[in-house]
Amino acid sequence: MSLSPEHVLPERQLKELQKAILDFMQTQGYAESSQVFARETDNEGFVADATDRHHNLLAKKWTSVIRLQKKIMDLETRLSKLQDDIATGAVGLRRAAKPTEWLPRPPAKQKLAQHRLPITGVRFHPQYTVLATASEDMTVKIWDSESGDFERTLKGHTKSVQGMAFDAKGAVLVTCSADLTLRVWDVADEYKCVRTLHGHDHCVSAVSFLGPDKLVSASRDKTVKVWELSTGYCIRTLAGHAAWVRDVSVSPDARMICTASNDQSIRLWDPATGECKGDMRGHENVVEAARFAPPAAHPALRRLAGLPPAPRPPRPSSAAGVDATNGEADAVENAAQFIISGARDKTLRLWDATTSTLLHTFVGHDDWVRDFVFHPSGKTLISVSDDKTMRIWDLATGRCTKTIEASTHFTTCIDFSAVNPRVATGSVDTEVSLWECR
Repeated sequence: MSLSPEHVLPERQLKELQKAILDFMQTQGYAESSQVFARETDNEGFVADATDRHHNLLAKKWTSVIRLQKKIMDLETRLSKLQDDIATGAVGLRRAAKPTEWLPRPPAKQKLAQHRLPITGVRFHPQYTVLATASEDMTVKIWDSESGDFERTLKGHTKSVQGMAFDAKGAVLVTCSADLTLRVWDVADEYKCVRTLHGHDHCVSAVSFLGPDKLVSASRDKTVKVWELSTGYCIRTLAGHAAWVRDVSVSPDARMICTASNDQSIRLWDPATGECKGDMRGHENVVEAARFAPPAAHPALRRLAGLPPAPRPPRPSSAAGVDATNGEADAVENAAQFIISGARDKTLRLWDATTSTLLHTFVGHDDWVRDFVFHPSGKTLISVSDDKTMRIWDLATGRCTKTIEASTHFTTCIDFSAVNPRVATGSVDTEVSLWECR
């Protein structure tokens, strides 16, 4: 009987199969059969060897086939059920999300493991596929966020690096540390440290840019300081918190800042005058992070809070320059309207910064909320927690729509790339995870 062409193996694969069969026969004690088979296949002299790549190959292939068959049957069953659900209207077909609305999907695309101690911060470069990671090991490491390749280590701090910030153009990276200093690194000059800022009396917890030539930093010395980047001088100190200031954020128009503290409050400040403009209280434990909501998130947050849509500023008129000025002022004022905070009471909270009113509480995490980031679409917020998860929240409803296991230990920090759809998270387990959005 002749075999059809599709059943004939290529010569190399045929020899591999013959040797795998011989190995099986010899190891199972079929000595006479193996001798006949070896003679008929021109494999005389073959001896089964545990170090040979043919050893136990037939059994491995057989179990693989059984496992794949079972998997195919399971998938066919699921496919059939889905087709029935669609046909009966039990499930609807959803349109694919737009790229601007893509969200992180497990598993993590890459794991970056170079730090020796817990990760304290992750920051994407605003224009390139560069990621900076900070750690308690006193270093900052620079990576290619697309490939995951390690590029360099920034050394200089003598204690844990607590926070980082790139300027809007990505020309400068500023880091702050428990060694009481901030350091300024020139990105274009191979991240050379060009300035060290001294002035705080305790651990510097966070730093943010306040326009192109100003920085604002938060410290365990209970103060917030405003610095002039070009000179390195501290030009203003904001005092008012009763305990460690954990975080500082700048409004989209760079006219206001907000701070989070161990005293369980969030404060709103005018950095130009140093005046405290608001004191938001409601958290029941240390507030780890506080951020101004970007304008893209305002419509969703208004719906969540039950507020009417924002009034449109009057259009400028050629006959009335005064109206145009008023319209600009209204638009600027709205930029600092909403603040979201995350705390050790396991919640995130939404505040109306203009009235210091609590508008909504996001409940879902099972441990301290450590950090969060707004999705570029303005529709969602992504938070990380000591419960080891990354949670995705719908800002219009306040509901947690997805929970992702982010790490094997406390998840401490998160950032969203402005260059490609990618999220980075850092953990106490010393690893940084890169998540692809789709």
